[in-house]
Formats: sequence, C-alpha cells, structure tokens
Amino acid sequence: MSVSSRCVLALLAAGISMRAEGQEAGLVLSPIVVTANRVPTPAAEVGSAVTVITRQELEDRQVRQLSDVLREVPGVAVNRTGPAGQTTQIRIRGAESNQTLVLIDGVEVNDPSANSDFDFAHLMADDIGRIEVLRGPQSALYGSDAIGGVVNIVTRRGEGPAGGTASVEGGGYGTLRAHASVSGGNDDLDYLIGATGLRTDGASAARTGSEADGTRTGTIYTKIGLHPSELVDIDVVGRYTRFNTDLDGFAGGVGAVDSKDDVDGSSFLGRIQGRLKLLDGRWEHIVGLSYTDDSRDYRDGSDIITSSYRGKTSRVDYQTNLTLDSEAVLPAAHRLTFAIDHEEQQADSDSGFADFSRRIGATGLVGQVQLGLADSLFLTGSVRHDLNDLFRDTTTWRLTAAWQIEATGTKLRASYGTGVKNPTLFELYGFTNSYRGNPDLKPERAEGWDAGFDQQIWGDRVVLDATYFEQRISDLIVGSGQGSANLPGTATARGVELGLSVMPVDDLTIRASYTYTDAEDATGAELVRRPRNLASLNVNYRFLDGTANVNLGVDYNGRQKDLAFDAAYNSSPVTLDGYTLVNLAASYQVTDRVQVYGRIDNLLDEDYEEVWTYGSLRRAGYLGMKVSF
Repeated sequence: MSVSSRCVLALLAAGISMRAEGQEAGLVLSPIVVTANRVPTPAAEVGSAVTVITRQELEDRQVRQLSDVLREVPGVAVNRTGPAGQTTQIRIRGAESNQTLVLIDGVEVNDPSANSDFDFAHLMADDIGRIEVLRGPQSALYGSDAIGGVVNIVTRRGEGPAGGTASVEGGGYGTLRAHASVSGGNDDLDYLIGATGLRTDGASAARTGSEADGTRTGTIYTKIGLHPSELVDIDVVGRYTRFNTDLDGFAGGVGAVDSKDDVDGSSFLGRIQGRLKLLDGRWEHIVGLSYTDDSRDYRDGSDIITSSYRGKTSRVDYQTNLTLDSEAVLPAAHRLTFAIDHEEQQADSDSGFADFSRRIGATGLVGQVQLGLADSLFLTGSVRHDLNDLFRDTTTWRLTAAWQIEATGTKLRASYGTGVKNPTLFELYGFTNSYRGNPDLKPERAEGWDAGFDQQIWGDRVVLDATYFEQRISDLIVGSGQGSANLPGTATARGVELGLSVMPVDDLTIRASYTYTDAEDATGAELVRRPRNLASLNVNYRFLDGTANVNLGVDYNGRQKDLAFDAAYNSSPVTLDGYTLVNLAASYQVTDRVQVYGRIDNLLDEDYEEVWTYGSLRRAGYLGMKVSF
C-alpha cells in the first residue's frame, strides 16, 4: 500500500467519513425515497440503508461513466477490466455482481445472456436525475437478483419552458465526448429527449500490453409524461445504446494479453406505464409493460464473429397502493401495497463451440404493510411468493423499523430480510471452450440484517451515520474451469458502514465514507473482489456568488483477492494491491448560458489493477464547454 493510501485510510477510519443515508445536495435529508418500499416514502420513515445521489452531485463531480460515482457509496465495490468501455461490475456488501438488481427508469436491466449481470461499461451519467442505492436482501420486494441490494437509476423529468443543453469536451487518451438534450413540461405534458456519445483511444486493457484499446459508444433516450387529468398519468421511456470496444485476449497461465479482438453490441430498454389515482389520491393503481434487448458479437482480428449472445426480457406488472389514517388509540398512518408481476427471460448463445436458446418465466406476488405511529415510529413488513418455471416456488420476506427522535435529531433504524437468487440461464446451459453449464444447480438463498442510526448535530450542518450489517448466503454458486457448482455450507459477509457530512461554512461541503467488509465462503476463504476496506472523501466548494465550483474526490480501494488461472483454467487465489484515486474538477459559469469546465482524473497518476492482469488509465486531463439554450 502506498503512503498516500495509508494516509487516506487512516484519515477516514478515524471518523471523517461520509454521505448520510438518503441525502440531497447539502446536508438536508432527502424528503422522499422510492426504492426502499416501491412507493415514495419520506426518508425519515425508511428503516433500510439507502443512499441517494442527486443530479447536482453528478454535475459537481463531472461524472461521465455512472459507475464511477458508485465508488463513493458505502458498501459498494466497483471492478473494471481495464479502461473505459471494458466490463464493469459492482458488488454490494459482499454479494456477487449478479446478485444486485439494477433498474433504469423502472426497467429491470440485468441481462439474462450475461449471467444475469448488468455491465455498467456503457452507461453514461448525462441527464441522470437521481440514483438510489438500497442495500441488503430485497427479494421480498423485487424477487431474484436482489440479494445484495438494488441500484435504481432515474433520468430527470422535463419541466418548465422548452429549452436544452449541449456540451462537448476532449482530453487525454484521444477522448472526445458530446451531449445534447431538450426538455420542457407543463401540467399536461413533460418531455426529455437526449443523446450522448463518447469516443476514446484508451489504453491497453492488458496490464503488460502496449496496444491501446478504445471504445466508441452512443446513446439516445427519451422520457415522456402525459397527464390527461388530475387522476391519470401515462409515462413512456426508451433508451438505446450502440457500442464497439476493443478487447484484449485472455490466456490461461498468462492472463490478459494484447490482441485485435473487439465486441460490437447494443442494448434497448422501453417501458410504458399508466397510473390511476382514486379517493383524492389515497388509492392508486399502476400498470406497466417493460422490454429489454441486449446483444453482443465478439470478433477476432480478422473481423470474424467468434461468439454471439443475446438476452431479452419482457415484463408486465401491476401495483396498487392504499393509504389510510386512523385516530383510534394514537395517531397512525397505514399504507397497504399489493403487486403482481410476470416476467419472461430468453438467452441465446453461440460460443463457437456450442449454442443454446433457453427461456424461463416467473410470476411474483407481493404484499406490504407500512405503519406509522405518532409520527415517530415507522414499521414495514413485506412478503413475496415467486412461482418459477424451473425451480421450486419460494417465499421471501422483510421487516424494517425506523424511530425518529425529533428532540435529539436522531433516527434509529433496523431491517431484516431473506433473499433468493435463481441460477442464471448461462450457469445452467452455457458452453464455451472452458466452461460447461450445470442444469442441476440449486437457487442461492440469503438472509441478512442491519442496524444503525443517523444523527444530526449542530443543526443540520453535521450528519453522522453508522450501520452494522451481516448477511449469509447458502448454496453459493461459483464458477471454475469446468463449470458452475453450488458450494456446500454458508458464505457470510459482515461489516460496518460509517459516514459523516459536514458543512462548516456555507457553500463548502465535506463528505466521506468508510466501509469494512469481511466476506468469506463456508471454508473461511476470502471471496474474490470484495475488498475489506473501502473509503471515499469528497470536498465541494462553490464561490464567486455561485458561478465557480471546485470539487476534490478521493476514492480508496483496499487490497482484495482475485483468481489467477493456469493453462488448464484451474484457478488459484492472488492478492491485488490497494489503490487511491484522486480526481479534481472545476467549472466556471461565464454567462447565464455558457459554462466552461475541466477536470483531472487520477491526479496522483496511480498505477493499479481492479481485475487480475488488467490495466487501468493513468493521469489524464479534460476540458469542455456547456451551452444552455
């Protein structure tokens, strides 16, 4: 570990840490959290651990790849196999990457042809209005894929007179990025239409390689809301991404090596949703239809397709929420929720050695009760029953509690939940030169709990939070050179999440986080890519009457275990060194309509790897301009 890494870790572990649960910009708690209970809920009433990232925070940090901001979320580890455009995974509280559900504008985007994982490599942060990261088992609300938690990404909604923004930037590694969007809204209609593109020459994905591996990606998206009456809302969202990324090969015994390979792919998501409000808005009905389509073609240096994958998911869902109040013994508020959803997933694969096309369907029934007593104690109970085409029907449940003590500015919270993760279609039937599917796999099962507090000090200028969590997963599925298998026994993950936000003077905000995670399988072996120590520090200062802004971000990722593969693709553990990334960003509002900005990523020129034998980008600077119209 470098001297700078040790200093950052010591500073954060001493208690200068970070983002309180559910916060907007500044130190005021976010008034509403949606993901925790599937309905908008005041943050004070939420018993689960959830972090909210706002659009302003994304702009202050000049985040371009959305996964980069998730490094600052307690309990979240990020791994990228090289520079921009390479496979990017996240892991929450020691859970595997495909045990975290990802939503974009209400659409579940985990790819059934990619081991039910979501690759963050090509998800840009432009026009993202809000990110909610819900931690802990959430199968009672969201079914399979939610053992670790849920990441809910919401694009902003158009409002006010018609207008737009356009920006362009360039910088290190031959990078050129452009973005434009138009939006507007009134009582009858709101809309957002945008596009963003990125081109970069990049650096070698192989750590010891010399050939640059670049990426070219473009995304178009729209979000339209129709409001024909005060009782009815209709929302339509769509998002299409096309990308091409240079790849390096992988050889057993060597790891990543230079090659002329590349991947050409696309992803589409769409959703239409209707909402009906009755009884003065206390009883609402929501019905939606979603569809995703992801495809990838892998090619060698001769431009010959060596393997292809395509995953499609269609989903129909209905949810109803009823809010009631009573004064029988003491003031109480009740909210009852019932939901039903049916999902069909299909994965098609042609690995060049064998191909498969499989389909699986599942239906889920959800019931939830929220109870608020005397505006201070808030209890939630949820239960879900899943009927699955391939596996035994399962029932999962969750309980949460939050106690708000107004006199001291304290919130105590706790949650307990169970979870299930069904084997993916690739784990069941996949086939490559080094992998064989296992149709006898059993679903993974989980249970987990957490307890913590949020404390306001010095008015709302200081907010402290702390959480202890523990999670157990039985029948954990692991892959090897031969295929996948359920591990006997129970894997465990336990740890602590600490945070503190401070606003010592107006316009200066200091946020940081520290997470300790101990994740082991049933034999006591450390689970891969789950660093024990994660920390972040962010300092933001706005000055010159708000026209100028400077942001300093520090992300520390401690040592972590990974797997090395020999020539026969048998694995053995290796340790990756910890690293510290320092990023500096600044902007200046030249006029009401013109802003210039710049940033330096990896300011200290850290040399690091997040996956065995894969490299990373060194120090690079970028300059840009944004125009509003």
